[in-house]
Amino acid sequence: MPAHGTAADYAHMARALALAARGLHSTAPNPRVGCVLVKDGQVVGEGWHVRAGEPHAEVHALRAAGEAARGATAYVTLEPCSHHGRTPPCAEGLVAAGISRVVAAMPDPNPLVAGRGLEILRQAGINVLSGILEKEARELNLGFVSRMTRGRPWLRLKAAASLDGRTALANGQSQWITGAAARQDGHRWRARACAILTGSGTVLADDPQLNVRGVTTERQPIPVVVDSRLETPPGAHLLDGRPVLIATANADAAKAAALAARGAEVLHLPDAAGRVDLPALLAELGRRGINELHGEGGAGLNGALLAAGLVDELLLYLAPTLLGNPALGLFGLPELTSLEQQQRLVWHDVRQVGDDLRILARLA
Repeated sequence: MPAHGTAADYAHMARALALAARGLHSTAPNPRVGCVLVKDGQVVGEGWHVRAGEPHAEVHALRAAGEAARGATAYVTLEPCSHHGRTPPCAEGLVAAGISRVVAAMPDPNPLVAGRGLEILRQAGINVLSGILEKEARELNLGFVSRMTRGRPWLRLKAAASLDGRTALANGQSQWITGAAARQDGHRWRARACAILTGSGTVLADDPQLNVRGVTTERQPIPVVVDSRLETPPGAHLLDGRPVLIATANADAAKAAALAARGAEVLHLPDAAGRVDLPALLAELGRRGINELHGEGGAGLNGALLAAGLVDELLLYLAPTLLGNPALGLFGLPELTSLEQQQRLVWHDVRQVGDDLRILARLA
């Protein structure tokens, strides 16, 4: 059932969501949360969660409001927490502050909360309404929701291609198919992710840095390399001065030690076919608090992730150019024998970025 709030409820929740979005690059592994306190039609306090281990959004808003919080309505983009973690339960803080009404955008999918926060508020006699702008709140925290409900990150595959779906010439040349505006936009998507996933083929061919450039962010996503044969060279650029995870099916201790000496952590995750067990890798990333995973691999890894059912959405930049059949494709998928086998997608967002077309499509 949809929530039935007032126009003011929706307006204040929209403000709380805008505040939550300020933590887009910093809150992981915690969710992005905003809070607005309103009394007699006036905003008396607001705040957002900045980073894990620091006060939650509700605490910042209550501190800003002071005594004015008593009798106010709290608009929160996620159900207030009910458990003791690195910070005290926000639900109890709202009760103690004398809040009279709480409007939450969505319940917290964390099993430690999962409705208990709202129940604490109701038991204290606080009027509770949930579901205002819930779709927007879920979009902001789709990685956190994925990790809490499925045990793995939300995986977004990014690729740049010609209009006929080619990512590079047959000789491997790929820089640049799309324009500067599209490349800058791609870095903004990198910045919101907790980790960037690629394959050893991309590392060997392009020696990428796999970092965020030209976008203000206080933390860099962790590079994760799928490298079945442990071919990543110790001199690779992505190993320059930051933690890197390398998932492999190769038990070569000497190769692993050489990469470890450069700061990499090697994860031995073989599947029955002698390749990296991709579902196990994503489950491990989920255990490590990775909410959003940004994939930038080649056709082989992209196809394997799709075939394993691990991809949630595609972020495609299409240039107004044609490269022809000999050029390299987007996805290494097995041949279909029936159109009933095709993978359906749903358009989520389509827009022009510079001279290129950006498509965000989700797996149906």
